[in-house]
Amino acid sequence: MQSSSTTYSFLDYNESEVDSTIPSNCSLYLFGRALVTRNIELLDSLYGLETVFVPKKMNFISRLVKSTTGIPVEEIDDNTYARLIKNESRVSYKLEISDGDSVHLSNNILQNSLVSNKNLLFLPCNALIGKRSTKKSLEYYRFKYPWEFLDIIQELLKNEVTHSIISNKASIAKTAIIEGPCIIEDNVVIDDFAKIKGPTYIGNGSFIGMGSLIRNSMLDYNTNIGFNCEIGKTYFAGNAKISHHNVILDSMIGKNVWFGGYSGTANVLLTRKNVQYRINGELVDTGRNHFGAVVSNNSSIGASVIVLPGRKIPPDSIIPAGTIFSK
Repeated sequence: MQSSSTTYSFLDYNESEVDSTIPSNCSLYLFGRALVTRNIELLDSLYGLETVFVPKKMNFISRLVKSTTGIPVEEIDDNTYARLIKNESRVSYKLEISDGDSVHLSNNILQNSLVSNKNLLFLPCNALIGKRSTKKSLEYYRFKYPWEFLDIIQELLKNEVTHSIISNKASIAKTAIIEGPCIIEDNVVIDDFAKIKGPTYIGNGSFIGMGSLIRNSMLDYNTNIGFNCEIGKTYFAGNAKISHHNVILDSMIGKNVWFGGYSGTANVLLTRKNVQYRINGELVDTGRNHFGAVVSNNSSIGASVIVLPGRKIPPDSIIPAGTIFSK
């Protein structure tokens, strides 16, 4: 179901990928899987799903599910969707399964509940199922803003990356240091004197340059980090190219993003006050004194650019070298 609380896309996918009126945060990747696909696969492993119903206006989800799972997908019209949502407000906050048991729905990050009725579960696009879920206890998280999503990433890394899994197809230099639990996928290359501090996830085909530090971060497929960079508590959506001597902290970096050398995202105000973030022309208090930036898809950041805390760079942007991005 479409979530009323998620009113915009964090990284602004192209209109060719999704309907521009529908937030596309459910297609963000986690551990190499689209968020919505991961959710459905986890629920299917617990309950054996018969059908996934998707509103026609969100048919990009249908394409995602059909291409990655074997579960039947049925698109429903606006009237049926509206009737389901209307009925949703009157059902209890438990999921009753066929053997008569009830499922406890645990929420570790934000308030709100997954609403369920007998053998139906209404899954909002801004909900994320945790891998510690069992048939009788669903762990889930809800997010509305980018900084909340980053908090969930940290929670998932802590809960799900509990020991190191390093692909035998990865290439790790003898002088590199792996400290703490990490997941390192196929075709990853880690150069000399780099340090990976877990919990961290490094996706398929990524490269970590000489002397770089990667800590508590999620780097999806084909993320290329140059030499002497620091990446901390940051989410990369994939296929980014980060040149030498960059510092990127507490940030969300979209697909196909380029950073020139000596650039970075500042994550603390000089006043040490909470960082604010502009949404639809209004400043929102993040409630955090550490928050970097959101760099949307297909953006190019020139050399020696500093992005100030709480800024969003729109999709397809080109930021000239030497800019202090403060909009």
